[in-house]
Amino acid sequence: MSAALSALLHVTVDSVEPPTPPENGPTMPDSYDHARWQAQRKAAVTAPTGNLALVETRWTSEPVDIAAEYAAAPPSVAVTSIQRKDLATGGTQYGLRVWDASSPAIRSFDRIDTYEYDPAWVVTGRFLPVAEDRTVPFEHIRDNGGTRDLVVPGDIVVTVAGREHTLAAFDDGGTLLLVFADETNGAETYGAGRFLHVQRAADATPGEPGDVVLDFNRAFVPPCGFSAQYNCPLPPAANRFPLPIRAGEKNVVFRDGFDIYAA
Repeated sequence: MSAALSALLHVTVDSVEPPTPPENGPTMPDSYDHARWQAQRKAAVTAPTGNLALVETRWTSEPVDIAAEYAAAPPSVAVTSIQRKDLATGGTQYGLRVWDASSPAIRSFDRIDTYEYDPAWVVTGRFLPVAEDRTVPFEHIRDNGGTRDLVVPGDIVVTVAGREHTLAAFDDGGTLLLVFADETNGAETYGAGRFLHVQRAADATPGEPGDVVLDFNRAFVPPCGFSAQYNCPLPPAANRFPLPIRAGEKNVVFRDGFDIYAA
C-alpha cells in the first residue's frame, strides 16, 4: 500500500500491532497471545497520536504549513500532513491532521467491547497472488458513495462455516489487511464493518502464494469507530460474509453518553 494510503488509514503504526508471523509459516494463536494483543490495542488507541486523539482532518488544494500549525497549537497537540487524490478533479489534495493527547474522546473512553476468545474462529486459508496492477474499488465512509481504487495483491481463499469464500485484502505496509462485513454489523458490532490483519509466514513476499491464518478474534474496530475525522474504506461485495462472525472487537464504549459525531 502507498505511504499516502497508510497515512489516511493510520492503522499499522498507531491502532494495532499486526501479528508477528513465525519463520516457517503461520501458526495458530492462543488466548494468552490474544490477551496481550488486547492490551496493546488499548495502549495504541489511547496514545497521543492514537485513534482517539484525532480531533481534526482538514483538506486544501495547496500544501499545508505544518510548522505554522505547530507554533499555534497548545502543548498537548500534534499536527501531521497527509495527501490524497481529489475524486472530483483527480488532482492532489493536501491535508493536515490534528491530534490532541487530552482529546474529549480519550477522556471519555471506557473500553473496547469484545467477544470472548474462541479458538473456533481461527481459520486457515490460502493466499493466491494476482496481476500486480489489479485494483478493487473501495467505497469510503466519508466519500458520499465515491470509490477509490486500491491495489489488491491477491485473493484469500478460505472456508468459513462450511462455505468457501474468495476475499480481497490490500497491502498495509507489508501486511495483508482485510476489510470485511458480517451479519453482526450494526446490531452487535461496529456498523461499517471491521478490519483484520492476515498472518503469513515471515519470509513471504506479496507476490508469493502460501498459507495464511485469519484469527477473527483479532478483528478490530476501524479507526473511524474512534474518531469521525477518519475516512475508512468499506467492505467490498466479496468481503461481506452472509453469517454472523461473533469474534473480535464489537464496539468502542464511551462514558457519559459521549458521541464521536457530536464532539
